Amino acid sequence: MEIRNCLSLLSMPLLLLAVEIGAILLALPLQNAGISAFEDPSAYENPLIFVGILLIFTLFLLFLMRFGFRRIIAIIIIGSIFFTFVYIFTALAALTVEDALLITALALVASVAATAALYLYPEWYVIDSLGILICAGVASIFGVSLEVLPVIILLVILATYDFISVYKTKHMITLAEGVMDLRMPILFVIPKKSDYSFRRDGIGKLGEGERSAYIIGMGDMIMPTVLVVSANTFLHADRMFGFLNLPALGAIAGSLVGLAVLMSYVSKGKPQAGLPPLNGCTILGFLLGAGLAALISGVPVFG
Repeated sequence: MEIRNCLSLLSMPLLLLAVEIGAILLALPLQNAGISAFEDPSAYENPLIFVGILLIFTLFLLFLMRFGFRRIIAIIIIGSIFFTFVYIFTALAALTVEDALLITALALVASVAATAALYLYPEWYVIDSLGILICAGVASIFGVSLEVLPVIILLVILATYDFISVYKTKHMITLAEGVMDLRMPILFVIPKKSDYSFRRDGIGKLGEGERSAYIIGMGDMIMPTVLVVSANTFLHADRMFGFLNLPALGAIAGSLVGLAVLMSYVSKGKPQAGLPPLNGCTILGFLLGAGLAALISGVPVFG
């Protein structure tokens, strides 16, 4: 059992790496398609706008959950996933097709198919596979929309918020349990047993006994990746193999260290705030990578 649990935990870094590599690969297609979350990537009010929208959306979902409007929550989540797919598939279709109408048609068909797969057959491997694409797309959109300093501000704010919402107010645990009850595909699910079925078994209440699968929120994968994409997009540093610069590589290494710290707590079976270790270590790794890049080149990466 211990070996099986270790193998399940080891799959989490692979998921994070897949999200980060996917986000880097999607950055240029999204930029070419003109898809951006903010008009001015250097504006320091962008993180505050992001957090403000997040708080309003979270309060709205908690309100709906409190008064039993769970079907509306499901519609909102599925609708959000669908539009995320539309952005991603639009950028991908534009790589090979020039006609705008055909690009739109292909993106809509692919988005409907992917969303339907998640809604009609939310098995753990379907959720995880398409979850990588969702997280990579969202992280890439925000990564190409925010320069590094606004991203760091955002990560610090969100890490603080995550700590408060999990350990103090605990409303994030309430929200996560409600989403799991609905079988909504916004969490990565890593089985502990070979015969596990998310559709059949679910997860169970957080903090109540041994669960048959580990879970990690997609937001925990997205936010560190935003810094990876931003560093690779906006900083003046040579890219290795034309693909990845040292600040971004440092952020990736830091995110994996942060995930290892998080997993050491997750293995104990209690709900944990993921963003404090993930964001903190990602920022530290980025700073080390940026410093090393400046030392090698002799040119400040922020210049």
